[in-house]
Amino acid sequence: MEGQSTYRQFSEVRSRLGMTGEQVARRILDQNGLSDVPVVPVAGELTDHYDPKDRKVSLSEGIFASTSLSALAVASHEVGHAIQHKVGYAPMSWRAGLVPVANIGSMAAMPLFFIGMFIPSIGWMMDLGIIFFGAALLFHLVTLPVEFDASSRAIAILGNGSFLAPDEVTGAKKVLSAAAWTYVAAATMSLMTMLRLIILRNSRD
Repeated sequence: MEGQSTYRQFSEVRSRLGMTGEQVARRILDQNGLSDVPVVPVAGELTDHYDPKDRKVSLSEGIFASTSLSALAVASHEVGHAIQHKVGYAPMSWRAGLVPVANIGSMAAMPLFFIGMFIPSIGWMMDLGIIFFGAALLFHLVTLPVEFDASSRAIAILGNGSFLAPDEVTGAKKVLSAAAWTYVAAATMSLMTMLRLIILRNSRD
């Protein structure tokens, strides 16, 4: 995937100031009045996330202690989510509210649809499957502004001269842009699947 190849490319480029992902995240949080939000390491690769329930920034092992441009980009992006939470960024709240519905929808949609498709007497289950899948699609669509906004906040912070030189910011921006477009791809795939389900449904009439 393009996002991962760009991430790996800039994982080999060390920032000249030599700050780690954890140090950058900690400093940005402190600068934004979020000193009570911890930055903790988490196992795995690209498992980085901000948990609005526990109010903590979790950075994967490859990001937490790394001084690469990729590490700083990812760390600042996750802090961007923490800042969104602090300022009450609406799409983030919408996404959080959709999580349980989207989880159920993604698991139940296809079984319901195909049961209704192959058993004509309960064909209405196809419609129910489409509704459930719609919840998952809505989650993907709401995720887009959340992720793009967090990346925009990260780039603005990294570009203020305290963390990266201007030429380094360009590399960090490429990492975040590539990552953001993976969310666009996921949303597009979901939309195409929804259209296929609707076409199949209409073909039964």
